[in-house]
Amino acid sequence: SRTFGKWVGVTLSAENKRQFFVPQGFAHGYCVVSDTAIFTYKCSDFYAPDCEKGIRWCDPDIGIDWPVDDPILSDKDRHCPCLKDVDSQSLPE
Repeated sequence: SRTFGKWVGVTLSAENKRQFFVPQGFAHGYCVVSDTAIFTYKCSDFYAPDCEKGIRWCDPDIGIDWPVDDPILSDKDRHCPCLKDVDSQSLPE
């Protein structure tokens, strides 16, 4: 697809009251820039942690312009591969 490996950023806040829809098969990530946040997912199916995949948050080939330089990451997110290193069989069709 023309958009494979591209990114878009959206600011969600209590003030703008926006929501953001991420279609099934698309990668997504978020960065909290406030002291606290309430974040809710609405999923298309039951949560299945064994099916989770990830892409490195700072993948230089994608070049996401995150609003922080030194984020606090989960252990899971800290060890994700770059997109070029993901097995193609793991990618959505």
